[in-house]
Amino acid sequence: MSKAVAREPLRRNARANRARILATARRELGRNPDVTLEELARAAGVVRRTLFGHFPGREALLEALAEEASESLRSAMADGERFVETHPADLAFAGFVFSIWPVGDRYRLLLALARRDLGAERVAEVLAPARARATAILERGQRDGVFHAYLPAEALSAGLEAMTVALLESVNTGVLEDDGNRVAVATLIAAGVPLERARAVVEEVAPQFPAGVSEADD
Repeated sequence: MSKAVAREPLRRNARANRARILATARRELGRNPDVTLEELARAAGVVRRTLFGHFPGREALLEALAEEASESLRSAMADGERFVETHPADLAFAGFVFSIWPVGDRYRLLLALARRDLGAERVAEVLAPARARATAILERGQRDGVFHAYLPAEALSAGLEAMTVALLESVNTGVLEDDGNRVAVATLIAAGVPLERARAVVEEVAPQFPAGVSEADD
């Protein structure tokens, strides 16, 4: 057996350990931002040395989570890009909500860690593409008379983002049960779409995003 073949199981094991550590970190940091690396190692079922072999400190672990969230958001938006670009603004915004809902926990975790660990600038960098797309859809809808223009699109986008994160937290704590449908309706209403129209839009859009299930169930 060659050395390369012999090393492959070790590489696979290392990749599996890294993925398990990151998944555990997302879950545990969401519950307790003060969780220690030693506690994370125990929760992930690895020894402390293994965790530190992948992430030499808290900063390295959080940066890995930030990059993972960035990749997830980019991928989610890429999957929904054609739908967003080819549909009216109200349908497009519902599609945007459904596209990012499956990565909502990562989004929420980044915002929670922004003030104390990652820094607001790093978080803003990760979330910039999602925020830009949301703002662009809202601007289009305001021009078309689909959304209210009481607030500038950028301010409206920030408010809807905060509401979505709060609703995701409600799902995580069991206050709300949702697969993205109710949040999409609520978001459209907050943007100025009448209730019945918002429901009709979401009913039309939801089948286009069958994977829109929250990571709260992971």
